Amino acid sequence: MSICLRRREFIAGLGGAAAWPLAARAQQSAMPVIGFLHSGPPGPNEEGVAAFRRGLADAGFIENKNVTIEFRWANLQFGQLPSLVSDLINRQVAVIFAASSSAPIQAAKAATATIPIVFYTGGDPVKDGFVASLSRPGGNLTGLTGIASELAAKRLGLLHEMVPQATTIGFLRGEYQDIYQNDVRAAARSLGLELVEFEVVGRDLERAFDAFAERQVGAVLVGNSPIVVAATPVIVRLEQQHKIPTMYSGTVAARAGGLMSYANKDQGSPSYRQAASQYVARILKGTKPADLPVQQPTRFELVINLKTAKTLGLTVPPTLFALADEVIE
Repeated sequence: MSICLRRREFIAGLGGAAAWPLAARAQQSAMPVIGFLHSGPPGPNEEGVAAFRRGLADAGFIENKNVTIEFRWANLQFGQLPSLVSDLINRQVAVIFAASSSAPIQAAKAATATIPIVFYTGGDPVKDGFVASLSRPGGNLTGLTGIASELAAKRLGLLHEMVPQATTIGFLRGEYQDIYQNDVRAAARSLGLELVEFEVVGRDLERAFDAFAERQVGAVLVGNSPIVVAATPVIVRLEQQHKIPTMYSGTVAARAGGLMSYANKDQGSPSYRQAASQYVARILKGTKPADLPVQQPTRFELVINLKTAKTLGLTVPPTLFALADEVIE
């Protein structure tokens, strides 16, 4: 099924959505409470929170005026997620927004089959068992996916095109398994590349790049687990220090000095706003989660930092120049 078709189904689904049974919220206060569950820390996610509030405002919900938001941050301590979810349920939230990785979504799903759950995930919500299908989610979960697993092969292919002489590629992933780990491995096999994986425990990134240098990797692919994404500035510095061309999953890295990135153009803040306005707000107004199809991204962005490429001694192929949405001089 094409992305365009899924988007049409999503729009159609919004128009025909039915009301979520009032009995499910009978004991809640007059001012509905939204549970905001995130696997990371609050600091790096301030823009996402601001966008989430703007999305609610777009639909007429103003925090502390006609809606309350209870924030729960795991600070990358994934073992805390079940207790955080339990706390939100005890708070009698009307809906839970779970974001960043599959971990908070899994924790919320395991804790309740009645409270609506809106997710924002980079994984495949069907494969992960969150929804029955994208067009007909079923159950009490729905939301947005950044299809990170489908982008894995694309990122590795673009990196290989930029550095064709590199036959050994480093894969930097977090201690919580990257959602597209298996896709990266499959893509490497199809391209005939050797993949050297390094799982970051804590923030031991120096050791990761030392290991890549020792194995003489020709380029590095950065994963999208929260702990790795949060360490983007450090990774960019290490890329420049070790002079190893690196591909990132977020445009912030390329604009901060990383070699290149390929990402969903609407990831991060735009998706948080969309989740709030098109999902959370609609559920608060009575729409059933099962009647809100999961939406996929339709716009993608390749950013190349030409200055970094020159520093690394790379010549950007004309094909990549043609594909790039942004070239940083």
